[in-house]
Amino acid sequence: MGSAPYPAGEWKGKGRGGLQELGCMPWKVSKQKGGGGGGGGGEMLGAEERRYRDPRDSQQQQQQQQDLSSSSSSLSPPAPPQPSLTPPAIYHEKQRRELCALHALNNVFQDGTAFSRDTLQEIYQRLSPSTLVTPHKKSMLGNGNYDVNVIMAALQTRGFEAVWWDKRRDVGSIELSNVTGFILNVPSNLRWGPLRLPLKRQHWIGVREVGGVYYNLDSKLRSPQPIGNPDELRKFLRQQLRGKNCELLLVVSEEVEAHQTWRSDG
Repeated sequence: MGSAPYPAGEWKGKGRGGLQELGCMPWKVSKQKGGGGGGGGGEMLGAEERRYRDPRDSQQQQQQQQDLSSSSSSLSPPAPPQPSLTPPAIYHEKQRRELCALHALNNVFQDGTAFSRDTLQEIYQRLSPSTLVTPHKKSMLGNGNYDVNVIMAALQTRGFEAVWWDKRRDVGSIELSNVTGFILNVPSNLRWGPLRLPLKRQHWIGVREVGGVYYNLDSKLRSPQPIGNPDELRKFLRQQLRGKNCELLLVVSEEVEAHQTWRSDG
């Protein structure tokens, strides 16, 4: 993300307005009395000549100065582009009801219209109980608390897959450039209004890179929390996975999943 040169037009004719309007006035030579008058007359003549120079001479000098200025500026190397200081726009969906799965998906895609509550509820209702992997509680009223099966099916509607990360492996083997984002399932404190209850419940959060920086886009945060560069992201993921009941999903395209290019270790 020096002062401008004074406009040449404002100098033209400055202090000589009468000459330009009336043309060149006749020169006057004052006669001096006494000895040495000739020398005095010559000095006065020189003074009059300096005072009433032809305006065309001044214009020529100004033109020469402008030519020299433009010539020197053309020889100067162009100024390097200034980096933009405007921070990137980050979409951060805040917590409503128990719709943390919806918020995590939209935050990862940086699009508030990527998924809706109705879309996730429809996916939940058509999933057969025999396909459910985890016994997470689901709301028949559409209030949220959707499990991993709803998230995986929702991603597939947009041509993406969720890769369930094996916590026995180190996150250093993730090829970050081929991963769109991350969704973590972590324990979170329950709240009753402003009160924090001594109970925990599983909570979905989204993490992704925006403008070269990775952000924690937890919907319970007041604003996006910068994590940092790739090394700092790996440190963050390791710290999260050390906790109990924490799971990690990699959000990747179908092509990346098909070729397993989300792995850097082959």
